[in-house]
Amino acid sequence: MVAVPARILMSAEKYLIWEPTQEQRYEYWDGEVVAMSGGTRSHNRVCGNFFRVLDDALLDRIFEVYIVDVKVQVESKQKYFYPDVVVTCDERDSFACAKGDRNPQLIQFPCLIVEVLSPSTEAADRGKKFAKYRQSSTLKEYILVQVAQPGVEVFRRNEQGKWVLSEYNLDELLPLESVNVEIAIADLYRQVQFETEETED
Repeated sequence: MVAVPARILMSAEKYLIWEPTQEQRYEYWDGEVVAMSGGTRSHNRVCGNFFRVLDDALLDRIFEVYIVDVKVQVESKQKYFYPDVVVTCDERDSFACAKGDRNPQLIQFPCLIVEVLSPSTEAADRGKKFAKYRQSSTLKEYILVQVAQPGVEVFRRNEQGKWVLSEYNLDELLPLESVNVEIAIADLYRQVQFETEETED
């Protein structure tokens, strides 16, 4: 039996000082510190592929692309999440960090967030995390990437401020309107082996 750790409660200020000193990553939910679960090799590969493709496409642009170890501040002193990939083009993120006025591990004004789904995180990524991410006035696209089988879901904020879902398959191109690039879905799954469905004889 695996021991379940007791709940860790602390202030946001203490969390921001304590968390970078830990070997494991922790998110922050309204005063509670929540340990991040480890990912599979396929999960890691898809995260890396998405980061690489985006970073290459935006190399000469004003966008900054980050992976895994950079937190997004969803609500000041309330929630801090670790998306799998996050993109910002807001000068407030760069300027504050350059001046030393802000935690260099934080993004406050994302335009695009990617979550690579796993069984332990999918419900939160689709539900309460997305509900909080939607409160960001700068976020334009929220992307969920399947790992067991190829498939990408993109939620885009339209001109009326409503979130609209579009779905993409392995052989399609993925238009990312928030950063004005188009990438091949197949590139996100490079060197990923999908789960095979067992068939009855």
